[in-house]
Amino acid sequence: MSGADRRAPGAESAPRDRRSGAVVVAVCAAAAALTAWALGRTLGNGVAEPRVALAFGLLIVVGELMRGGTCGAGRAPGERECAPLGAAGALAYALLGDVGGRPTTHGVAQTLTVVAAAGLVGLVPHLARGRGPTREHLARRLLTTGFAATCFQPLYTTGTLRTWTGEGPGYALVMTAVLALTALCDAVLAAALAGARTGRPYGPLLRDELRALPGIGSAICATGVVVSLATAVAGLWALPVFCLPLLLTQFAVRRFAAVRATCRQTVASLARSTEIAGYTPHGHARRVAALSRAVGRELGLAAPDLDVLEYAALMHDIGQLSLLDPVPAGATALLPSGEQRRIALLGGAVVRRTGVPAEVAVIVERQADPYRAQPVTARIVRTVNAYDDWAGGAAGPGGPLRALERLRLSGAQDHEPRVVEALARVLARDGRAA
Repeated sequence: MSGADRRAPGAESAPRDRRSGAVVVAVCAAAAALTAWALGRTLGNGVAEPRVALAFGLLIVVGELMRGGTCGAGRAPGERECAPLGAAGALAYALLGDVGGRPTTHGVAQTLTVVAAAGLVGLVPHLARGRGPTREHLARRLLTTGFAATCFQPLYTTGTLRTWTGEGPGYALVMTAVLALTALCDAVLAAALAGARTGRPYGPLLRDELRALPGIGSAICATGVVVSLATAVAGLWALPVFCLPLLLTQFAVRRFAAVRATCRQTVASLARSTEIAGYTPHGHARRVAALSRAVGRELGLAAPDLDVLEYAALMHDIGQLSLLDPVPAGATALLPSGEQRRIALLGGAVVRRTGVPAEVAVIVERQADPYRAQPVTARIVRTVNAYDDWAGGAAGPGGPLRALERLRLSGAQDHEPRVVEALARVLARDGRAA
């Protein structure tokens, strides 16, 4: 065994943890410094248009009070913004020009002050219930809002924007361009913070964030532009009227997330039937599902494919319930290929009756086929299942490493080398391959 293989499991994690902590501290320190500067400028110059500031502050407070899910470290997959109404209100204030035909003069500093104060007030009830967001969420909101305000407010207050665009559609196009840049800035920042939390590579994380922008991200940006433009014409009454669609969308997204969570719990409960019946070791399905999702993310699969992959990994052994005698330790990877295929086909027939997407049944049915004939999701389940079977059955602390080496040696026939190497990278980051 090489010197690198003999290192303690935490040898690489300590420097990584220090780097991760440094990223979070740097982001939070930047947000704190920006807020302190904004507060000092606002107190020194006085509050401009206090009625407008109060109205947008109340909108942000309501958005934070209505937020759903969790932020930061506890954020669910695909849940990019837990308070979309608050985010839209903050962006609308950052891009606010006229109010009812009268120009505003609040500027960048007051924008940040209002967003920070309203965000903190709206989060107090959640913090009291122990469900408050992490500091990264607050820092990210302030930095992205500050970016939008810095891009727009100087152009507006100096009259440069009117000179460039006049009163025509060019004004709205400039606002849209600013919000597009803000969305990209937010994606970069969110990926950096997610990498600091999880230790995953930055590239796949940024790709996930960019893929999520056409969803709730585009709705937030569109609402911010519409509210700002409508307030310029109709005054502050435009806030409740034009924010209502986003609020209804937020409720719909939360309902969909609840349904999806219930479906995942149902699938997980069904997967435990093989453990309860004594056919597979305790926790095998959950381990394979977690590792499969991590490997799929490493290979760049989209969020819908990752969900399908997770369901298939949870139920990949359901066909073992048809056996009269359990396989020793539930290790189907040790069975002849013909028996593996029979169990996989029986499992697919069971999965088709559960109501999950048909793609899940296809993965379960084809997990025992030659890997060149499999979709990539089935290749992942096959490889991760074999790793867990071999690592669990190997004696001694080097079992995981020997299982990984066995996968590499058999890769030319049974396991795709690209999937095996992705699994190795995931295990190395988690310290399980040391």
